[in-house]
Amino acid sequence: MVGTAGGGAEEAVRRWVEAGGGRLVLDGGLATELEANGADLNDPLWSAKCLLASPHLIRKVHMDYLEAGANIIITASYQATIQGFESKGFSKEQSENLLTKSVEIAREAREMFLKEHLDQSIPAQKPILVAASIGSYGAYLADGSEYSGDYGEAGTKEFLKDFHRRRLQVLAEAGPDLIAFETIPNKLEAQAYVELLEECNIHIPAWFSFNSKDGVNIVSGDSLIECATIADKCAKVGAVGINCTPPRFIHGLILSIRKITDKPILIYPNSGERYDGEKKEWVESTGVSDGDFVSYVNEWCKDGAALIGGCCRTTPNTIRAIHRTLNQGSNAQKLPVA
Repeated sequence: MVGTAGGGAEEAVRRWVEAGGGRLVLDGGLATELEANGADLNDPLWSAKCLLASPHLIRKVHMDYLEAGANIIITASYQATIQGFESKGFSKEQSENLLTKSVEIAREAREMFLKEHLDQSIPAQKPILVAASIGSYGAYLADGSEYSGDYGEAGTKEFLKDFHRRRLQVLAEAGPDLIAFETIPNKLEAQAYVELLEECNIHIPAWFSFNSKDGVNIVSGDSLIECATIADKCAKVGAVGINCTPPRFIHGLILSIRKITDKPILIYPNSGERYDGEKKEWVESTGVSDGDFVSYVNEWCKDGAALIGGCCRTTPNTIRAIHRTLNQGSNAQKLPVA
């Protein structure tokens, strides 16, 4: 495990990127693939429901993404919270064990993948990392507020810190390589995360990824520049970027982030569709095909993205195409070492 003492988070991510040949490939949509494999996710726990009912499906999807060329697999803990499990009747201890289980499943998938490819040079030479996902408070509410950042009376920093604290500690103790703070919808939650990383003395590199619906600000209307600056100033944050955002907005968002940070930039957009929080479904057939999605990759690389993958509604086919594009040689630009 790589520590962040002395500001080592950024350096750790850079070393991984260099070991990956200048870019790392993230996985794609977890829930999309769980449903494709027969899981019923119509539940406030969403993909975390499979930690209870079908952990084998989570392991299979992790394996599918590794086979597609992903260097980083993200755990099924985005919507897994102690509070959410307790609302289902689980004890605090059982709830914490389920969080730990999300990391264990991903690590098992990595071990299985490496064992199967032991005699092949490709996977063993490049990093295969596990990122423990921490979704926003809005994800726990399961009302679509992670796409608005409007938390009402719950919108205080101390409340958010209390909500996330033990979850962060449990996931960090489970031994992932990274902590992924995903789909951050407002500045307040970013500030809460930074303070928790310090207060909990987390020694695992973190990344912050925000989401935008206009290509300028994050979904709450807060300034992306201000939010990225919060992440940039935290020594425990090793990468900053964007997820769950239409691909057409990514170019401008990368350029905005690049203005205020030298940390590695990660991007993993959704397919371009829009999530309806009331209907709890993706609507409007505005998504782009795998081919169209991947056509953006060259531009994102030129913009300076170092970690590239997909989010909601993307599949192993998307990730396979990204991996192929990044390994063609034309995009194998080295990330500058600070």
